[in-house]
Amino acid sequence: MKLPTALLTLKGMIDGDKAEATEQVAAALAQLEDAFTACNKVQHFLVGDDIGFLDIIIESYVGWCRAVERIAAQSVLDEMRTPRLATWAARFCEHEAISQDMMPDTRRLVEFGEALRAALVANANANAQRM
Repeated sequence: MKLPTALLTLKGMIDGDKAEATEQVAAALAQLEDAFTACNKVQHFLVGDDIGFLDIIIESYVGWCRAVERIAAQSVLDEMRTPRLATWAARFCEHEAISQDMMPDTRRLVEFGEALRAALVANANANAQRM
């Protein structure tokens, strides 16, 4: 299973083994954790002591990781598997420059994901009936 397929499985948009999908996502995050550890021994953020462009880019995925965790009831970004990434994500969200209004609301992302899944299923069913 590839990462995009694993994420779709965890979001409930396609059928599949959620435990296997969780392992695929965890493996990808483990690679990011390893790179973070190798490149950043003492700094608090990805490329320095303060938030930078790369932090903002990577953080844009954290909200969806949290939403996927709720949808799939599977841990994706956890302190046991990716301790430095989990700490970094918390530090990023708590930074004085980051307003809580800037961070996506997990509940709203879950609602959006569920609405999107329902629309995709309805579309697939409509297409199947036409055939």
